[in-house]
Amino acid sequence: MAVPSFLARERIVARPGFNRWLIPPAALAVHLCIGQAYATSVYKAALVSHFESTLTAIGIIFSIAIVMLGLSAALFGTWVDRNGPRAAMFTSAVFWVTGFVVGGLGIETRQLWLVYLGYGVIGGIGLGIGYISPVSTLIKWFPDRPGLATGMAIMGFGGGALIASPLSRELMSWYDPAYDPTVAGTVPDGDAVAALFFTLAAVYLVFMMFGAFIVRVPADDWRPTGFDPASVKKKALVTTDNVSAANAIKTPQFWLLWTVLFCNVTAGIGILEQAAPMIQDFFRTGETSTVAAATAAGFVGLLSLFNMAGRIVWSSTSDYIGRKPIYMVYLGVGAVFYVLLATVGSSATWLFVICAAVILSFYGGGFATIPAYLRDLFGTYQVGAIHGRLLTAWAAAGIAGPLIVNGVLDTQGTPGQLVAANYRPALFIMVGLLIVGFIANLMVRPVSSRYFEPTATTPAAARANPERSAAR
Repeated sequence: MAVPSFLARERIVARPGFNRWLIPPAALAVHLCIGQAYATSVYKAALVSHFESTLTAIGIIFSIAIVMLGLSAALFGTWVDRNGPRAAMFTSAVFWVTGFVVGGLGIETRQLWLVYLGYGVIGGIGLGIGYISPVSTLIKWFPDRPGLATGMAIMGFGGGALIASPLSRELMSWYDPAYDPTVAGTVPDGDAVAALFFTLAAVYLVFMMFGAFIVRVPADDWRPTGFDPASVKKKALVTTDNVSAANAIKTPQFWLLWTVLFCNVTAGIGILEQAAPMIQDFFRTGETSTVAAATAAGFVGLLSLFNMAGRIVWSSTSDYIGRKPIYMVYLGVGAVFYVLLATVGSSATWLFVICAAVILSFYGGGFATIPAYLRDLFGTYQVGAIHGRLLTAWAAAGIAGPLIVNGVLDTQGTPGQLVAANYRPALFIMVGLLIVGFIANLMVRPVSSRYFEPTATTPAAARANPERSAAR
């Protein structure tokens, strides 16, 4: 599919002397906007009331968006790599903003299916394309620090909710004066949520277009000052050859990393999905909990901070200790903290918070490190497309994680009366998943040379004929 000339990759090749540190702000401009997806809980109760529906029916909006994220990232990954980050960011902005407009119209006219179609399907496509759009570009600008590069971008996705949540509350209180976000139990009316959707569409359009029009790609022969590509050959698992997306999915390494990501994300979602009621239930005596609702809300915010910080801190650390060792930490040490949470987490609030915070930092770190891991194994040629295909693991984990936690809790008792012991079966299932992921990571070996692209192939020639490798 051809793109207009002003979006073409050839128009955004950086001139000599371009400062590569101008690229992370472009990536953040997109990821901070699409990271709003983690802030949908701020208007969830309002939509339940407006549509006279259930939490499950409204929760489907978020589930559709996450599934579409994984599917669109997998389907459009090759297109993103071929046409470059500006075309991808522009397309992502169009879909993401259109999703808000269509979703807002659905709220305004009380048609829930329009919200599913708008925010869920259309917006979800924008999520998927936007998520992968800067990844391969950042890896090419920072071949000496790929973990730091992808951590900076994907940290933005984790931090998007930290901006969107308070902004949404303030806007809804402005559109509906009867709504006071500081008073528990009050919810804005549907018109205020619809107005919020239209406002966010306008704000995100500006910021995402800013990112699309400042991003640049390096020339094919560009290298950072002092960086010798041959130096990476000294590191285990790191290749200077390239594997196409079509061939990558034929390798055992791709599916081992798919398993690693699925297990790590499913375990993290086990905490995220139930965070606020979980901390109250762990310290419940009879009908009351020693943890107030406001404190539980603060706990959720703290977890978001650790989720975001883990993306930059752990991903940057992987540049020094390697991708395979850092995933041994995420999965192995993560399993130990899950066991501590299940067995002694209810003995002290501070112990519970530390365990959950460390687990969430590993959850974020796993997201941010996986593009660099793919780059190590498969090279830079189509790393964006390969990353897109791997994100189907996120879509699967987005379904499996809540199903495991909610399914177990449904068998244990009634919400509001659960205690720490009721969570143990679900937590030990997560421990089992992390052990499976740990074993899968241990089995990762260098990719066989029979999957490599011909060494004479230049990046430009490869982009011009992206399907050639599929026939190999």
